Amino acid sequence: MGKTLAEKILSEKSGVDARAGDIVTTTVDLIFVQDGTGPLTIRQFDQAGLTQLSCPLRTILFIDHASPSPAKELSNDHVALRNFAKRTGCLLYDVGEGVCHQLVAEYFANPGEVILGADSHSTTCGGLGAFATGMGSTDIAVAMALGKTWLRVPESFRVEIGGHLKIGVYAKDLILYLVGIIGADGASYKALEFCGECVQGLSMAERFTIANMAVEVGAKVGIFPSDETTQGFLASSGRGGCWRPVDADAEATYERTVEVDSDHLEPMVSQPHVVDNTASIKEVEGIKIDQVFIGTCTNGRLADLEVATAILNGRKCHPGTRLIIAPASKKVFEEALMRGYIQTLVSAGAVILPPGCAACVGVHQGVLGDGESCFSTANRNFKGRMGNPEAFIYLGSPATAAATAIKGKITDPREFLSSA
Repeated sequence: MGKTLAEKILSEKSGVDARAGDIVTTTVDLIFVQDGTGPLTIRQFDQAGLTQLSCPLRTILFIDHASPSPAKELSNDHVALRNFAKRTGCLLYDVGEGVCHQLVAEYFANPGEVILGADSHSTTCGGLGAFATGMGSTDIAVAMALGKTWLRVPESFRVEIGGHLKIGVYAKDLILYLVGIIGADGASYKALEFCGECVQGLSMAERFTIANMAVEVGAKVGIFPSDETTQGFLASSGRGGCWRPVDADAEATYERTVEVDSDHLEPMVSQPHVVDNTASIKEVEGIKIDQVFIGTCTNGRLADLEVATAILNGRKCHPGTRLIIAPASKKVFEEALMRGYIQTLVSAGAVILPPGCAACVGVHQGVLGDGESCFSTANRNFKGRMGNPEAFIYLGSPATAAATAIKGKITDPREFLSSA
């Protein structure tokens, strides 16, 4: 009987014939934490009497959520992470290097691996054909010491996406549409496995965006096949030798099949205060926006800054709307500088923040005022997510965000792309 992607990866890593519903003990190829979850992880590590890491060079600490630190308490957490790295020999990515999920994709993740992160959006590297998932800090601490963890093999949803994305419609619109039809808990502890004509044409940046938000329907993982696009990305990242094809068997059994015709998709927006409260651009166009935020592990990549630049080039932000932009990594920032994107964005009125999570989690760098509305390219719009429960967050693509910054209200990006 054929196997899904999740079953194939966990079978290989556990050494048993893993099927959906089974409990397996699997080796772990990469483990990481960030400065929100990392301090608790290392406290659990120490309290358990653990002293050594199973694989220091595949254990990574990231300082990205409060980067640079806005408070002494957070600064002390950063000191603790730096000291743990010195003590154990694990890797540390400090202030300004970027968001953990982007850096893991850029430098570490490979097809067929099991990757654990102490962050819910660790699903991002499913875009590379990895079984990448988030876990709690205690589970992560144990995995860091043992190099293995236990998992229930998830049932899989086959997400078949046909057609091709039209001008002005992006991977963010596609995943928001899927979240809307599946629901916030419609795929709890399932594996979303993506396939179809549209998927074959998606870039790695687009695959990361979709895999990143798989958790917004409750999924354990969101996995793409490892194909020639994956191979090209790894080669460009200096990891060409780590590529291998990974795909589900043709006769694999799925719990559910979700079919989407991308030919008919249009720009989508997630409305406050839950991600699955989605609407087409026509339904929300014209809502006043006080702040636009482009960045995060969902949409802070070079391609995202490129489309925002194309729309904002030669134009100015609305005088009543702030535009803040945070590249997802130092590498993205440097490339955007070299290509002139940053100059164009600054000339349009944008404020550029250091590579990192920035305004996403509401710790600093973009906290909203009472009653204010933000249009964000992030992955969550929960009440209080950006630091103020009296504010409102709308989610959408970088193109919609850029168009919104120009008009000061939610705007269909296709209005500008025809002449960009």
